[in-house]
Amino acid sequence: MGSRVVLVALLFPGVGFGQGTMVSANPPTPLEVVNAMIAHEDDTAAHRDQYEFLSKERSARTGGHLWTERVVETSFGRVRFLLAVDGTPLNPEQEGAERGRLAEIVADPAAFLARERAQKDDEASARKMLDLLPKAFVFDNVRLKNGVWTMDFHPNPEYSPRGLQERVLCAMSGRVVIDAAQDRLMHVEGRLPQDVSIGFGLLATVKAGSHFSSERADEDGHWRTLHVLTAINGKAILFKSVGKDTEVTRSAFHYLQPGITVAQAVSLAESSAGEGDGVVAAR
Repeated sequence: MGSRVVLVALLFPGVGFGQGTMVSANPPTPLEVVNAMIAHEDDTAAHRDQYEFLSKERSARTGGHLWTERVVETSFGRVRFLLAVDGTPLNPEQEGAERGRLAEIVADPAAFLARERAQKDDEASARKMLDLLPKAFVFDNVRLKNGVWTMDFHPNPEYSPRGLQERVLCAMSGRVVIDAAQDRLMHVEGRLPQDVSIGFGLLATVKAGSHFSSERADEDGHWRTLHVLTAINGKAILFKSVGKDTEVTRSAFHYLQPGITVAQAVSLAESSAGEGDGVVAAR
């Protein structure tokens, strides 16, 4: 079909979209399918649900170890309680140190809020890329089966990206999957088929094979990101390694009422710590 549509993207594994409202006597085009999804994004982001959940993450933040954490979301950011490292539960001394770290958040929430605000600023900067993405990809092999849209994507040769981040994203090929009934993102994956270089490779090069994926699902009427994988590898100026290598799996979600404070989130994270990998009890 070759219609240009928005790729919903590498840096937004966690976005949600509203209930489907598209009704047409004719089959929608790929552009209409994706635009119906994107049309609800801002509204959903403005009324974003908050959860308590179990997270298993291996990333630069965890030093390459597998961290199991209880996460409590607030409107200010995420409060985390470390439960286990590489599958081994914390010993009493480590757990005491973790509770001490959370006590510091309660005593000085300004530092916590500053860190979370900086992270949100990064996310806001990444969101601006959405304005460019409709021009950057061509979708083909579009099919609708069992209420699910599946579309392959590849770079639009007519678009000229600027900057390394945009060049890497816009050079990827992959697949996007959308729930047709609810206009919700179910899965997106992309892979870099060849190196992307700036300054003939002297300034930076991101290696072929760099890839990402995000998996989402509807559980009890709430759409949640269950798995995120990002593996970006390359070199920058003076041959420094650059990139991102992160894998996160989320489970045991519990919906929270809006307006939870940081102190309440810390208390909830601590009270849930003993539940380990089990499902969060209803509250």
